[in-house]
Amino acid sequence: MTAFQIILLIVGILLFLTGLWALFKNEVLAPLGGYAGLVALYFSHALPLASNMVITWLALTVIVVGISKMQPAAVMAQTRGVGYMLVGAVVGMLVGLIAVSSTDSLTALYACMIVGVLAGIFFGFMLFTRTPQGANVGLSSGRFFSYLAAKGVPVAAAVIQLGVALLLWLVTIS
Repeated sequence: MTAFQIILLIVGILLFLTGLWALFKNEVLAPLGGYAGLVALYFSHALPLASNMVITWLALTVIVVGISKMQPAAVMAQTRGVGYMLVGAVVGMLVGLIAVSSTDSLTALYACMIVGVLAGIFFGFMLFTRTPQGANVGLSSGRFFSYLAAKGVPVAAAVIQLGVALLLWLVTIS
């Protein structure tokens, strides 16, 4: 590996972390940070990341950013529950990757990782609604699904992009 590839690898990792941090500052930037991390890893050639996957994630990132930008400013400014959803998403991603680590099917690993992330976001949000801060977006509030979607979609995009990199790394080292 050349010095330039190592620098791109480090930049990619930092961009993933920046994307996760952005969830608490500006949710629109979170998927962009994750996508920039994927692009850096693609050009580093450290992982077997196909160009069609990078293009697909570009389209998905544009959609998620567009959906996030359409949210009312008051909803975009809130970060309540994002920490719960982020922890749930990361735990779900890891459980999804570990759950089928014995298979050689990349598709099964990818699917389990995505299901784990989505389940983690849901359960993290459910846990948040049990707190005093989250009581007003609970199941009976009428705002449960809209708030879950508004905050959960950017979390899902950022964490799944990181999960793609981890999945490819695990495939590479095994």
